[in-house]
Amino acid sequence: MKTAYETVTEATQDLQKKGYTIDFDLVEDGVHSKDLKKEWKAGEIDVVEFYRFEGMTNPGDNMILYALECKDGSKGLLLDAYGADVAISREMIEKLRMH
Repeated sequence: MKTAYETVTEATQDLQKKGYTIDFDLVEDGVHSKDLKKEWKAGEIDVVEFYRFEGMTNPGDNMILYALECKDGSKGLLLDAYGADVAISREMIEKLRMH
C-alpha cells in the first residue's frame, strides 16, 4: 500500500493497475456499478485502502478515494466528496469511517 499520492488521477491510475477497475457510486446502503448494473450492500464491502485529498484553493475539491473489495471478489474505486449530499445508511457510514 502506498502511503500518499499527489493527485487523485495518480492514485486512480495506480489502483486500477492493481485491479481496482470497477467505478462505484455511493448509494443509500452500499455501492453500485452503473457499468455492471449491480449493487453491493455495506456488509458485502471491505475498504482496503483510502486516500484523502484536500483542495488547496477550493474546499469543494476535498475528497476521499476508497479502494473497495467486495465479498464476491469484485474490486473497484469509490470517489467521495466530503460532505456530499447523499443519504446513506448508518452501516455504510461506519463502513467508510476512516480509521
